[in-house]
Amino acid sequence: MSFSLVTTWSPATATEPLGYGIELTNIGDQPIRNFQLGFSGPARIDPHATLENGKLLVRLSNHTMIAPPDGYVLQPGETWTATARGLSYGLRHWSDGANSAYVVLEDGKVIAVPTAPTQGKGHNSPLLKGAAKFPVPAKAPAPYSIIPWPNHVAASGNRIAPPGFDLKPVGDLATRAAKAFADLTAELFPVEAIVRPASEAGMPVHIVEKSGLGDEAYEIAFADNSATVSATTRSGLFYGLVTLGHILRGARQYPATFLFPTAGTISDAPGFSFRGEHLDVARQFYTAAEVSRLIRLMAWNKMNKFHWHLTEDEAWRLEISAYPQLTEIAAWRGHGKALPPLLGSGPQPTGGYYSKEAVRQIVSLADDLGIAVIPEIDMPGHFYAALQALPELRDPNEKGEYQSVQGFPNNSLNPAHEPVYRFVETIVDEVLELFPAGIFHLGADEVPLAAWSGSPLALDMIEKMAGPAMRKKHEAQFNQLGNHHGADEIEGSPTAVIQAEFIRRVHKYIASKGAITGGWEEAAHGDAVDKDKSYVIGWRNVEINAALAERGFDIVVSPGQRYYLDMANGVSWAEPGAGWAGWSGPQETYEFEARAGFSEEGLKHLKGIQGCIWSESMTDRAIFDRLVFPRISAIAESAWTLPERKSYDRFKSMVGLMPIMYGNFEQAV
Repeated sequence: MSFSLVTTWSPATATEPLGYGIELTNIGDQPIRNFQLGFSGPARIDPHATLENGKLLVRLSNHTMIAPPDGYVLQPGETWTATARGLSYGLRHWSDGANSAYVVLEDGKVIAVPTAPTQGKGHNSPLLKGAAKFPVPAKAPAPYSIIPWPNHVAASGNRIAPPGFDLKPVGDLATRAAKAFADLTAELFPVEAIVRPASEAGMPVHIVEKSGLGDEAYEIAFADNSATVSATTRSGLFYGLVTLGHILRGARQYPATFLFPTAGTISDAPGFSFRGEHLDVARQFYTAAEVSRLIRLMAWNKMNKFHWHLTEDEAWRLEISAYPQLTEIAAWRGHGKALPPLLGSGPQPTGGYYSKEAVRQIVSLADDLGIAVIPEIDMPGHFYAALQALPELRDPNEKGEYQSVQGFPNNSLNPAHEPVYRFVETIVDEVLELFPAGIFHLGADEVPLAAWSGSPLALDMIEKMAGPAMRKKHEAQFNQLGNHHGADEIEGSPTAVIQAEFIRRVHKYIASKGAITGGWEEAAHGDAVDKDKSYVIGWRNVEINAALAERGFDIVVSPGQRYYLDMANGVSWAEPGAGWAGWSGPQETYEFEARAGFSEEGLKHLKGIQGCIWSESMTDRAIFDRLVFPRISAIAESAWTLPERKSYDRFKSMVGLMPIMYGNFEQAV
């Protein structure tokens, strides 16, 4: 028996509601009856949707099970078509639709079904994936290929580019920086031999410590047949070598476009101390090898903060010794499991997690490359997977159902249930032992407005903290399934009152361990975190960042409209990616200026910027390459290069030299 699935999308018109078509074809040689079809992808059928020519059996976020009408028989060569009239959001791009499916036969047998990209009505252009190509021009706006562009370039002269560098470090910091650079280039460019001995014509590069420069600043002095890199810190020395590596690769590969200097200097320092990249490993799992590759790419872009988003509604990805159930149950998805197939994972068991040994190796690699690893355990919301593994963390008397914006029911840790805090403190202890950067990101985003409205413990807590009127207000949310058209804004609500108390208590515990608390902007609700021991990431819009800085919060700018790298590169149906925050092509991402709108006082709290790789659309790694590159380099340059030194024309002439994650370049689907 075998099947194929096609999905179609028809936007609503003046005469007909939207239609999400599901077309299952029996390409085997036997008729089937009493079967079910399961499928998943970023788009979610609304729980209140009507299903024409079918029955909606199960809907958990983006996982859907449907069946044909009673008595229906799907004959060989025939197609069963059902149409859903109702989605949590309308499809915007071809990758929004179902990207995995399976049939469950009457006897329980499960058959995986190949799934074609969703066909959009009226859209006939070839579908795109793979990184867009940025050709290097015959004449570039700058003579040296460097991303991010340095603060001060006073180099001169030109020579045939040396085949590679013979590194000559002086002292321990220089030796460590040289080894990190040699290892990095050997991994990213394995046959280029950027680091090579004099016997293989390596040009001498002296690496020396020099007092008085900034934490990540460096200087390069060029001579006829040598260069000297100077810095005060290991990171500074490493970044100077990275700049030399960029110049070398450009001049070697495009000698008619880019030069290799023989005199003069480059002096450089970053504009922001926080130059971050986030990776969501819960919606899709990335192996330790993939995470290591991304960290190396960050280092080549001079980024220095890796925000590792380890938990979500869809999965828990970190080994915790005290709670082995978290990885035994919540790290895996599949038909019949506690977590069903989601976001393109098929019926077979799919997933994975990071052992403590794997984490230590990744943290060590990142440290060698000047990158601090920031773990995120998102709480109290986005906790569905962990609660499937540890149901004892729920209020045992809670009734009813609330849903998150992503369609997960009852997905939030209850601030009024005391066992929750013993659990959280154990998690904090184990996580901080693994991540020596001393930052614990607790998330705090997107808790539903109706969360815990059926929990007697939570209602009692609300009444105790905010009075009987607020309790009554929250009781009115009971079984109200809102949250269909965007994340709830909870500020001032009963939910926010007790979430703030939860964050306050967890933050106090994190601080007692000598660590900083990170959070999304919602962590600022109720001033629940000490401003001198925390930072928050503004994501909903551009304006929120300046507003939080004015309130005294240290802020990292990451608006979904510009720095969320899951957003599509354009409005076309043919582009893959998400669209709830709009779209942002490489130029729009590059030209966004994080400092805009900040007062002089507010700028004192602006730590830096961060790109975010959310993984709902990333089942196909060629989609990853298209969405992340070259926009990650655009964010990296905006984080390092001062606004008056930026130039998109210069950037696009060089960015084609930058390595990408998987090597998938633009192709039509």
